[in-house]
Amino acid sequence: MTAALRVAVVVGNPKPQSRTLAAAVLVARELSGAEPDLVVDLATLGASLLDWQDPHIAGLVAEVGGADLVVVACPTYKATYTGLLKLFLDRFATDGISGVAVPLMLGGGPGHALAPELTLRPVLVEIGATVPVRGLYVLDAAHDDPAAYADWLAVARPVISTLLARRTGVPA
Repeated sequence: MTAALRVAVVVGNPKPQSRTLAAAVLVARELSGAEPDLVVDLATLGASLLDWQDPHIAGLVAEVGGADLVVVACPTYKATYTGLLKLFLDRFATDGISGVAVPLMLGGGPGHALAPELTLRPVLVEIGATVPVRGLYVLDAAHDDPAAYADWLAVARPVISTLLARRTGVPA
């Protein structure tokens, strides 16, 4: 018996419905072959992110933590991810994400291309995620250009698909 592939997207851009969100959904769709089951646009959650007793946020943490594939996306701010994303990721225990995670960051120029590897990947690993391929950095101006993702997808897709198939029995 196989379990359905569960895909989540978490976006730490302070602007709702951002280019970062569009990029994250594109990556999730390319890796899974379907629309994500859960999209958490942190900008829409407001002050509830500051309330550690908020049941809605706790539910989102549980859903993201149980997803098979999680695309965690953020714009690059001061060479790292946003405080908004940090607020959400701080909710996860060291075994909080059980699936495969993809760190994705958008930025204005190539100077921060290592930001997903140096800042976002370590925290995802610390909270239990499997991060089997290098993080993805996309220039903000190219967020909607499929060519900006093509080389990364050519390397990442087979690795991630294999891991997801082993985890769920569902070919991704």
